[in-house]
Amino acid sequence: MSSENPTILLTEDNENDIFFFRRALLKASTNFPLQVAVDGREALDYLSGTGKFSDRAQYPIPSVVFLDLKLPYVHGLEVLKWIREQPSLKNLPVFILTSSSEDRDRQRAEELGAKAYFVKPPTREMVLEAMQFLDEPVPQPAALP
Repeated sequence: MSSENPTILLTEDNENDIFFFRRALLKASTNFPLQVAVDGREALDYLSGTGKFSDRAQYPIPSVVFLDLKLPYVHGLEVLKWIREQPSLKNLPVFILTSSSEDRDRQRAEELGAKAYFVKPPTREMVLEAMQFLDEPVPQPAALP
């Protein structure tokens, strides 16, 4: 993980959920670069630096990943399993952000090493919890009046 310019990778296929995630980032007063993969295959390409994601200056290895489960092409749990099998990524903090509140999904995500399991919509608190896993301190937002 790079502490110079931490990057967040959001793997999400729903435009509204991407909007709500960006909004949660703003409410958490984080200005880290956000990269978005719109399906499981694109997430794998991004993380492996292949195809259109081969330029690591433009598409750096993320410092944290938010991963939806119900994705086109490759399911989120398969993406998580793949991440854990990669020596260079096995310690990458991955947070599940999904509409599924099913215990079996939560349990499988935990078995595969997800740091937390969040049910949509994303919130400021979810973002702040994930930011604790970055190498550098996260600026704390000012108290709301």
